Amino acid sequence: MSLISIGRLFIYLRCNWLQIILIILSIYDLRIDLRVLIDFFTFSTLFYTISEHPLAITILITSPSLLKNNK
Repeated sequence: MSLISIGRLFIYLRCNWLQIILIILSIYDLRIDLRVLIDFFTFSTLFYTISEHPLAITILITSPSLLKNNK
């Protein structure tokens, strides 16, 4: 990695730090339900996860539009 790409990484993190923290916290909130879904997928656990964690699901769905792309 060159110095330019490291600098761009720091600029990207500085501009998107709040969104990155929200995404990490959403995944942390869903960690147990995601493990159950990966091990034993059923539609009832999928619907339970969506109904019990609407904020985390909304953040993960809208995360591509939250992140700013600085060129």
